[in-house]
Amino acid sequence: MTTGDRIRTLDDFVKVHGLLLAAAGIPQALYGQLFEKLSTDTFDGGNFFQVEPSDDGRHRRLILTSSHMEKESCVFLVDHAWTFRLSDARKQLEEVPALVERMAALMCVDIDLKEKEDSAEGSHEDGIKMNVGEIVENEIQQAKEKGDTVKWLELEDLDIDDAMLLSLDLPSKFPSLIALSLCGNKLENWEEVTKVVTKFRHLKALWLNNNPILQNSESDKSDIILQACPTLEIYNSHFTYNFGVWALGFCGGIFNKDNPGYLSYTDDQLETVTSVDISNRDIHKLINTAFLPAELPSLSYLNIRGNPLQENKEELLEMLKSFPCLSALEVDIPGPLGESALGILESLPRLCQLNGVDSSKILESEKHVVDSALQLRYPEWKPDEPLVDRVMNAMWLYLMTYRLADEEKIDETSVWYVMDELGSALQHSDVPNFHVSPFLYMPDGKLESAISFSLLWPTRNVYKGDECTRDFLFGIGEEKQRSARLTAWFLTPENYFIKEYENHMRNLNSNTFTPPPLKELKSSSLLPSDGSVLRVYSDIPQVEEYLSRPEFKITDDPKDANIIWTCMQVDEDMKKYAGLTERQFINQFPFEASIVMKHHLAETVQKALGCPDWIQPTYNLETHLTQLIGDYFVRQRDGLDNLWILKPWNMARTLDTSITENISAVIRLIETGPKISQKYIEHPALFRGRKFDLRYIVLVRSMDPLDIYLADIFWARLANNAYSLDKNSFSEYETHFTVMNYRGTLNHMNTADFVRAFEQEHQVKWLEIHVRIKKMMKALFESAAFVHPEMHNPMSRAMYGVDVMLDCNFQPKLLEVTYCPDCTRACKYDMENVFKEGEIVKGSEFYNFVFGCLFLNETTHVSAV
Repeated sequence: MTTGDRIRTLDDFVKVHGLLLAAAGIPQALYGQLFEKLSTDTFDGGNFFQVEPSDDGRHRRLILTSSHMEKESCVFLVDHAWTFRLSDARKQLEEVPALVERMAALMCVDIDLKEKEDSAEGSHEDGIKMNVGEIVENEIQQAKEKGDTVKWLELEDLDIDDAMLLSLDLPSKFPSLIALSLCGNKLENWEEVTKVVTKFRHLKALWLNNNPILQNSESDKSDIILQACPTLEIYNSHFTYNFGVWALGFCGGIFNKDNPGYLSYTDDQLETVTSVDISNRDIHKLINTAFLPAELPSLSYLNIRGNPLQENKEELLEMLKSFPCLSALEVDIPGPLGESALGILESLPRLCQLNGVDSSKILESEKHVVDSALQLRYPEWKPDEPLVDRVMNAMWLYLMTYRLADEEKIDETSVWYVMDELGSALQHSDVPNFHVSPFLYMPDGKLESAISFSLLWPTRNVYKGDECTRDFLFGIGEEKQRSARLTAWFLTPENYFIKEYENHMRNLNSNTFTPPPLKELKSSSLLPSDGSVLRVYSDIPQVEEYLSRPEFKITDDPKDANIIWTCMQVDEDMKKYAGLTERQFINQFPFEASIVMKHHLAETVQKALGCPDWIQPTYNLETHLTQLIGDYFVRQRDGLDNLWILKPWNMARTLDTSITENISAVIRLIETGPKISQKYIEHPALFRGRKFDLRYIVLVRSMDPLDIYLADIFWARLANNAYSLDKNSFSEYETHFTVMNYRGTLNHMNTADFVRAFEQEHQVKWLEIHVRIKKMMKALFESAAFVHPEMHNPMSRAMYGVDVMLDCNFQPKLLEVTYCPDCTRACKYDMENVFKEGEIVKGSEFYNFVFGCLFLNETTHVSAV
């Protein structure tokens, strides 16, 4: 067939889509079935699968409804419910109500709205519900009929406020109360609540969850209740330091509303307990007088995930060994019992299951991380939060991505998509029974006709009632930080990440490079003594056009040139190919990638100086994702701002750059290419209410001794919109970014006008700021010379663009360093702002100035750094 004809045969389908089929990994035996379904637009998954709600409606899962399905026996088309570029996501949701409603339902972030609707309908159908007083009297009456007293009282979601709680006089009516739940009410005052609950002499459990009192209080006020109620074992779903038989019995299924327990306990209360789930109970010390093998002799299953246990690992292992029937354990890995599943099983050889996985499978594969039973990370939202914001936050749990390309060019912006309800219900498993892969079908054989689908096929034999799963990180192992990346979807152990972050910071803070004494500079003009000119070869049009000084002459032959000024990387192969020699000057330094690539720049500074205040905390997500997650959790714990900017290692024009406070987004964005994550400057200095940065030109004559110069003129680049920290603005390019050469309206100012207006607006002296910037520039290049002494080459001269931002205290922050060709392209729009004796002149002076400084050692319009 010829490209452009509609595909009609299987052979043509395979011929056109061969690379895509191979990339998708679909078995060849399924090619025919796939072509038939694509040709007839057949979506028959509903005949084989069913989507079921799980976890109280907060999630969904996919169940096989057919009798069985053999491995690689069939393939299904999964539609894409939403496809978009990241910068367009919010706009699409805001403009298409049906889309946001569908996404909210698919991502289960509308369940509270549904509950309100159902509640309203129920109230209409069932009449007026019983008021608080009636509930209290009803509980008393039922207890009397049984010849007992009320020991368990649930007064939830009844709009009880502080005054009403006092008026109910609960301690007098329920003197034997053991458990009290006041969840979901309107309690706000600690003193009033404390007056009531401290009168209960036997209270073992108190739940105040989802009351304003917990959202607006300080921890020390919350401790008042714990101090005044020494019998409490459970407080707001957490264990107290006093937890004992009752709390363990509650988690073991013995004590509940129907069997609340007794006011005193015998030693054999826990003898029959076989299963105890005490996950996420904020337990710091597990071993006490109740949690012992002698008290729980029948215990076979134990879940201790999500607790900040502080006991010694060996002590915990020895205690767990002593439980005679313990065969199944769930614990954070890495965590309190060790760094690997294999190590835990070696210490507890009687375990048959660890984190839901058979011990034999773990021992066979020697897996060091068990992630199949991790607790899901559910999206969070406030009751009044709009659906658009809920979806924007939750979508990172569902998104998948691809990037388009043809024979000539790869698309620079990735495409993100959400699979339809069936595809999105597939949950994660380390040992999945299905595989999913994106696929572009081109019915006319051209990319323009492409329709995107996902393909779903079984990779194991599956039977009726089985849950269908996929590996969210297919092909990604621990060498690519699998365990850390699972944090995007699961609640991984925070303590581990925080510990790794703290170790990382200790290592960085030990790096304290001291610059050596300045060496004497002996630089001089490179002009030949015989009066001849310097011949310049360049493949940059601006050099050929604007370099007009008589000391220089453009040549078309690189072999004939004294100076090579190129946009190409000059390595040994290139020198050999072009016939270059060691006697020619080149406009780049060896290993300059150590400063012009964003991940290397941060690493260079950190190796030399640790964490100087002029560079934001920065993490290479390919190597230090674990430490970034730890930093994020520490900031979250301490109530600090947590906004991050993600930048590709080596892309310009802010391509594939994102701003987010969502840890799942930070992790998922790795999928569109290697990136750094850098702490966003949330409070920058503003100019007329807008964000700005400064592009400086740095000219480097030598790295050893260091001989660098800062141009007196810089470019102030301004955002077009007023600055905002409203999360709705994070995708607004013209609010948070300043490079408008490629998007938006160009909005730059020349140096003199900017300095004058900035000093007037902020009542500061620019000279003091300039001194700090020069100090930062010096420290930057000193760091590079120290960490990479191999950068020095006597035949190198270079120009770099250095981008700087000021924080609200007017302290400089290094953003990035741009190498010569990129710097040239970025400056071509600003050429008319280039200078001569302080006056704005045409761009023809720019390269005359640059070449004069670098090769004739002139110092006009520059400051030595």
